[in-house]
Formats: sequence, C-alpha cells, structure tokens
Amino acid sequence: MKITHLGTESGDTGCPSVFATDKGTFLVQGWVVTDEAALSELRKRGLPAHETVVEIPAALAKHFPPVA
Repeated sequence: MKITHLGTESGDTGCPSVFATDKGTFLVQGWVVTDEAALSELRKRGLPAHETVVEIPAALAKHFPPVA
C-alpha cells in the first residue's frame, strides 16, 4: 500500500497525522482511546470487537481533501 502524508498539527513530533492511501482510503494516526465509558458507548453504537478508534484534534480535519 502506498501512503501519502497529508498533514499534522503536532509540529516536529508527527502525531497525530493523517495519510491518504492508493486504495482511496485514509489512515489516521492518533491517540488510542482507552476511556471505557467512551468505548462502551461506541460498542453500543456498533463498533465491532475487531475494530478500534483513535482520537485526533479537530484541527487535523483541515488536511483531509474535499470529497467529490
């Protein structure tokens, strides 16, 4: 998979970051969500056991390209 770095809001540390893939998807590097209340709510909303979520700052969204 080829990835292209789209941007970060973290200066030199590089995390969190957002990447585009050559598959038409995005990879998001962020903070692992460990808050059990948040994870429990996400599971109630359908988060499968084989998936996870990461938390990113709202400012990082500006690096996502517009959807056509």
